[in-house]
Order: sequence, then structure tokens, then C-alpha cells
Amino acid sequence: MVLLSSFFSEPQYSIAQLRSLYSSGDSGKWPKPNVDEQVKPNFEDIGLLEEVPFPADNPFSERKAALGKLLFFDPRLSGSKQISCASCHDPQLGFGDGKSLAHGHDRQIGKRNAMTLYNVGYYTSWMWDGRATSLEDQVLMPIQDHVEMMMELDMLVLQIANIKGYQTYFHQAFGDDRVNILRIQQALATYLRTIKSYPTRFDRFITGAQEALTDQEVLGLHLFRTKARCINCHNTPLFSDNQFHNDGQALYGTRQEDLGHYHISGKQTDIGAFRTPSLRNIALTGPWMHHGNFPTLRDVVELYNLGNPAPIQRSVVVDENLRPIPSPLLQKLHLSRDEVNAVIAFMQALSAPVQRRMNTPELPN
Repeated sequence: MVLLSSFFSEPQYSIAQLRSLYSSGDSGKWPKPNVDEQVKPNFEDIGLLEEVPFPADNPFSERKAALGKLLFFDPRLSGSKQISCASCHDPQLGFGDGKSLAHGHDRQIGKRNAMTLYNVGYYTSWMWDGRATSLEDQVLMPIQDHVEMMMELDMLVLQIANIKGYQTYFHQAFGDDRVNILRIQQALATYLRTIKSYPTRFDRFITGAQEALTDQEVLGLHLFRTKARCINCHNTPLFSDNQFHNDGQALYGTRQEDLGHYHISGKQTDIGAFRTPSLRNIALTGPWMHHGNFPTLRDVVELYNLGNPAPIQRSVVVDENLRPIPSPLLQKLHLSRDEVNAVIAFMQALSAPVQRRMNTPELPN
């Protein structure tokens, strides 16, 4: 019988004991998570996702979502009429684009990785840096961006209004066929909130299917909540705390330098801070990080295992007013190779094994 003990005061557990405790689904019976004091006030443990919330001023309707889906796939929302939202958020690529950095108008290369849209309705702020405060606001940003879709909003309304085939869809969704920016926002945001990951083997496991996870994955789950410290940021059933953290990836002083949430808050503590991405369907959504420089999940786990010991290269001249301050949550973990492998295995179990193929809808003319 293998006994597992961690670096902090905790009972020893066998894999069989861990399997029994975690598969109960009762987080009150689970081993104590390794959560720092600053995290505890807002901590919520991992678990099953509830239904996605819809705002009172934009409630769900199937017809509004159907209109939003058409707009999402329609390249006529871009200045070139060649780029749609789905160009960077392809359903067959985990609602990302599989590239380190997204390509946009005139094949310009963007500054950040195209974040997956899986479970986007559960976030409380949007974009990597949190500059959008609602999903309705977020949907217009790439449309207007000169590097992405490069479409003026007044031209967008005119373009969609001139497509006769859209009249029926707007009428069904809103009661008449009038096209305006608010309706375009609401339809797109409604569709995006329907993009939800399917249940995973982790979900089955914590609802009583004890054999849904392998021994290695059960160990990975336990390490995720304890020695590996992942739970400090990747908590809640979304596997994201919806907060912003600097994990040393501002790439300060390089051509990929990105100060992240600092541009929104103006606080030095937010230099290089980015919103914690959800880990649901993580195996389907690489490459990883806001810069897309991590081609494998092993790269990601090893970065945190080492505590990112050199977030700023020694050759870089640092402006002390702009020096990134790494999060105190970032610590060297001392995970063994077997433990790293177990954490990776558990992360892969957070992805649904089969995703339904989504055919591109026939667009109105």
C-alpha cells in the first residue's frame, strides 16, 4: 500500500483512501487543500459547474443564440469580409486557433494568444487583461481592433442591415428586424454563453464513478489541491478564481513584453498580471499562456514546479517603477518527475474526451 504525505501537516493517505474520499463528491470530506491565507477569504473548492448565468438585461433565448451563432461565423463582420469570430475561435481547435499568437487583418500578428471560448460565460471579466467588464462589451473589441477584424461599428450595422436574409433572424430574436449595435452585442454574447464544455471524467469521478480516474490521475488530483498548489489560483468549479496574477510571464524587457492588467488598474502589483484561465478542456486548447509560448502542458507544470526562478533576464535594464512583482503564490514546488506526470494526467482528465463536430452554419444572403 502506497502512503502519500505532503510537505505540510496532513494525514497520510493511500490511493484507495483518496479514491474513496474524492469520489464521494463531498468536498467537506476531502483532504485539506493547501491554500494560502490571502486566498482563503474568497476560496471555493473545485467541483461541478452549475448552469451558466445570463444577465437580467440579456436573458437567454434560443432564437437570440441562433442569430448570435450566425454572426459568430460570418466573415462579413470584418473589414476585409474574410475574417469571422470563428477564424480565431475555431470549434475544431478548442475554440482557439492552435497558434501561439492570433493572426488578423492583412495577416497581421496579434500580441496575445487567442483564448478559448469554452465556458466564457462563467468569467467575471474578459480578455486576458480584464479590460472588458461584460461579455457584451467584449464581443465588439476584436471587431473594431485594427489588427484583428478592423470594422467600424457604424459600417458593421450597415453591412448586416443590408443582408436581407438576416431580417427574419433579427425579427425572431427581438420582435422586429431592426439592426443596431446593442442587438448584435446581445446576440453574440448569448451565443458565446452557450459554449460550455461537456462533462469530464473528473466530473463523473466526484459524482461516484470511482473508476473514472486512474490511480495516477487520482494522485494528480490530490497533488493539484495540496503539494502542487494549483488550487490557489485554479479553484472553483470553473478551475479559475477569476482573479489576476503575475506568474513571472510579463517577459519584461523583451519584444514580447506585456504588462497585462497594469494597463487597466495602473497598480504596480498588476504589472504582468493576467486573468487565471479555466483548466476545463485544457488539453484541447494549446498552446498555453497569454503569449502562447508553451507548446505542452509539461512546459506549464515545470514552470510552476521551478517557481519561475528568472522572470526577468539579467541583461535587462529595469525601470523600478515598472518592475513586475511576481505573485507570492509563486513558489518552488519540489515535485518529483512522477508527481509532475500525475498532475499533467489529472489536467488531461479535465478535458472531455469527445467533442461534437460543429458544422459551419449556412449564412444568410
